[in-house]
Amino acid sequence: MNGIEKITERIIQNAEQELAEITREAREKAEEIAARYADAARKESREILSRGQGAATERIERLEGVAMLDTRKLELSVKQELLERAFDTALDRIKGLPEKDYVLLLARLAAKASRSGYEEVLLSNEDRLKVGETVVREANGLIPGGGHLTLAEDFRAIKGGLLLRDEDIEINCTLESLIRQLRSEMAGELAGILFD
Repeated sequence: MNGIEKITERIIQNAEQELAEITREAREKAEEIAARYADAARKESREILSRGQGAATERIERLEGVAMLDTRKLELSVKQELLERAFDTALDRIKGLPEKDYVLLLARLAAKASRSGYEEVLLSNEDRLKVGETVVREANGLIPGGGHLTLAEDFRAIKGGLLLRDEDIEINCTLESLIRQLRSEMAGELAGILFD
């Protein structure tokens, strides 16, 4: 082997070693970069998954809250409906009292509400025809010193009870009004029973 061949061979060996070293370094760098990106991808994947789970949990909690609120609203609506029915039933039961008891109730209402003892008693058309005169007579007997109530010629579209009229002033003693008043007086107590 002559000197040129030896030099050429040495250059080739050096080049091959350098190429092998560059290839090894490139491979190490590529593996290092790939590992970094794989770690970053895993980390980002975990973060995305965690955010997704957090968002899903938050959405589930919101939906549960909305469902609970809707349930409470429905319960409240049902309880209010039951309360309404209870008062309607009370009104029907009062209206359905035996005639003697109903007349006494109306007479007591009229006597208690009378301010002058000279008012006109307004009833529903049915009550006016059926028990009007009796109610007025009984009420006059209940007013201390005797009353002078009279049965009005006209009537009102009411379910039951009466109104007392003294010129332009009317005192409302209708069953509807009395039930409404009773309802507002008992609202706190009833709410405590129904809504606890």
